Order: sequence, then C-alpha cells, then structure tokens
Amino acid sequence: MRSSALMVLITLGSAGVAQAQNTPPASGAPQFITISNNAILSSRLIGLDVQSASGKEMGRIEDVVFEGGNISGIVLSVGEVLGVGQRYVAVDPSSISIRYMESENKWHAAMNADLDQLKAAPEFRYEGKWRR
Repeated sequence: MRSSALMVLITLGSAGVAQAQNTPPASGAPQFITISNNAILSSRLIGLDVQSASGKEMGRIEDVVFEGGNISGIVLSVGEVLGVGQRYVAVDPSSISIRYMESENKWHAAMNADLDQLKAAPEFRYEGKWRR
C-alpha cells in the first residue's frame, strides 16, 4: 500500500515539474477580458531604463519571465552601466517599481540597488531554449 501511495506521489510530482515549464492548458472556449487603465503592458516594459532610488541609471529591462502563467521575474541588461560586455541578471518582479508619470507621458522603473549589487548578482544567460 505504501509503495502505491509513493508511486502516485512521484507521478504527481513529476507531472508538476513538467507543467512548470509551460502555461496552464488552454480552456475549451476563449475567455475575453477588459484590461483596466492600471495595467502595465509588457511591450511598454521591454527597453525601459531602470534607475536607482537616487536616479542613477542601473540598466534596462530586457525580458519578462513567465512561469505557470504568472510573472516570475524580470531580466535586466546591465552591460552598458558596468562598462563591460553585456550582462544580464534576473530579479524578482517585486524588486522593481514601475509607474507611469502623467506629467511626462512616460513610464519609469526604479529599484533599490547599486552597481555593486548588480556586479555580484548571478548572471542570467540566454542559452538553450532561450538562445536568441
């Protein structure tokens, strides 16, 4: 009995791992939504400069990471700031504050970090299935 329960858990666990790389299955019928004025579109994020809290340029948003249908990360390009070859780091979405400035008709992104933290951050590489 224990071995049967263990096999079920292993099967369910391995199915969960395979699902983690994909979005959830599409439903049978399309579901249409209304997008609120408070939403942020990814097309407005890609290429957006990211500044430190003091206004110093830190890098640029290169990509938005989705896992299981949810945003799980943001990839920053920081090469130009660090003065070395282009380097990418992945950060948690909560690490970046994004807001629209009506007076400037422009999006702004900021994070509480400095160049030393970006230098020490693990590098993200566009390899394998992410190769460009």
